[in-house]
Amino acid sequence: MGVEPDPVEERRGTRLDDWWARVLSTSRRRTLWYWGGPILVALIAAVLRFWNLGHPQAIVFDETYYVKDAWTLLHNGYESTWPKDADADFAAGDTDIFNDAASYVVHPPLGKWMISLGMAAFGAGDAFWWRASTALAGTIAVFLITVIARRLFASTILAVIAGLLFAVDGNAIVMSRVALLDNWVMFFALLGFWFVLLDRARSARLLEERLETARDWGLEPHYGPALWARPWVVAAGVAFGAATAVKWSGLWFLAAFGIYLVVVDAVARRRAGVPFWLSASILKQGPVTFLLLVPVAAVVYLASWTGWLVTDGGYYRHWAEEAGNAATGTFSWVPLALQSLWHYHEAAYGYHVGVHSPHPWQSNPLTWLFMIRPTNMYYSSSEDGSAGCGADTCWSSIIEIGNPLIWWAAAAASFYLVYRLVRYREWQVGLILVGLAAGYLPWLGYLNRTVFQFYSIAFEPYMLLALVFVIGLVLGRRDDPHWRRERGIAVVVIFLAFVLAVSAFFFPIWSGMPVTPTFRQLHFWLPSWG
Repeated sequence: MGVEPDPVEERRGTRLDDWWARVLSTSRRRTLWYWGGPILVALIAAVLRFWNLGHPQAIVFDETYYVKDAWTLLHNGYESTWPKDADADFAAGDTDIFNDAASYVVHPPLGKWMISLGMAAFGAGDAFWWRASTALAGTIAVFLITVIARRLFASTILAVIAGLLFAVDGNAIVMSRVALLDNWVMFFALLGFWFVLLDRARSARLLEERLETARDWGLEPHYGPALWARPWVVAAGVAFGAATAVKWSGLWFLAAFGIYLVVVDAVARRRAGVPFWLSASILKQGPVTFLLLVPVAAVVYLASWTGWLVTDGGYYRHWAEEAGNAATGTFSWVPLALQSLWHYHEAAYGYHVGVHSPHPWQSNPLTWLFMIRPTNMYYSSSEDGSAGCGADTCWSSIIEIGNPLIWWAAAAASFYLVYRLVRYREWQVGLILVGLAAGYLPWLGYLNRTVFQFYSIAFEPYMLLALVFVIGLVLGRRDDPHWRRERGIAVVVIFLAFVLAVSAFFFPIWSGMPVTPTFRQLHFWLPSWG
């Protein structure tokens, strides 16, 4: 009988994997990559957000509300009115023409306080400074998504890809280059997401330790312990409270992740063998989690109104002092200032739910995942050849179009993750989808309101994390069969190369650079974009 030949071992990984392993062969190099990769994509984000940030030296879109409101908050402690057609004067440097009369505004003050930071330090004469703090928040958010992705996926490569996608996407770039509120909602909500992620691992470990200690003492914890030592939950409450203090849509993040924390606790107790895990998570740990999360969020929210409370000129500031307005009976003990603030909130809510005025750039929330109707925030034209586009006629635009390759791939990945959650119940998938749902699904209840595509910046990070999750599946692992790993790397590299090329192509209309009308038209890949 012949001797059977030994089976040939299938080759694993690629030469690129071997080279990369040699590059990271020392602890110093691994540390450099661990921090250097995220820092590098954050620097790329900073360049794309801060370069020529002061252009245009003009009030752009809803900056007409938030920049001027921020400036009067600095001076009066409350938002004040301006003369008619004050935008041009403000942009020209005549910034102190506001009135002392209160302005009726319908968003909480914190986002405007954050916008005011650059102006507080350097004045409002240069548009760079009324946009600088928002651009900084967008840059920090890029670094933040890298550390989030690394903890979610245990991969610095995927973390850097997540940061790169966020750094070069047009929706993120535009919303960091204009002084609107929505970038701040995104930033504080993403910060809260990070704190919830940190708490998830810490609380599971603490639960196991407390259960083990109890069992060592011969006790059988039927409900398990109530965990009070959860500083990251408190930090999440601060972050989600801040998001709500920018726009009320931040409240959905607080609610969604509050429920998520209870669900995660129930799963952890079940896995730890706690007999009454469900009732324990709802009736024992649930109230504790609520007390750690919600009151601190409420304090942060109320603190954002400090300027309105400590001054006398704010809108509705003395409403409760007028005859017949103060509460009687059960709530008569509430200070009149807080009664006036409550009335302000009632009026603002009535305004929000009743906004139906048509706008040429409004979009239906059902279309947001597909970037059907992005917002044109700025347009100017020059006919004398002086603008520098190489032709007599030059047009400048700031259009909040996301990088189509990123956006449409991320939308497809988000739908895939819904299937993935049902099929495999991976915790990373569940956490990403909670963030996406909190930022997006509530808007489906307001389909008839006048709303805009740029609101999507609040949930874009979670769409990108969904995309990076799928990229990780395509990329595979370095111990995969050679053919599988090689093809995965090739697909990802080609995709990222096209993403960078498309971002370079679109950057002029994200940043207001002067271009020819023909070149501008080439960017309207869908008829609804123009």
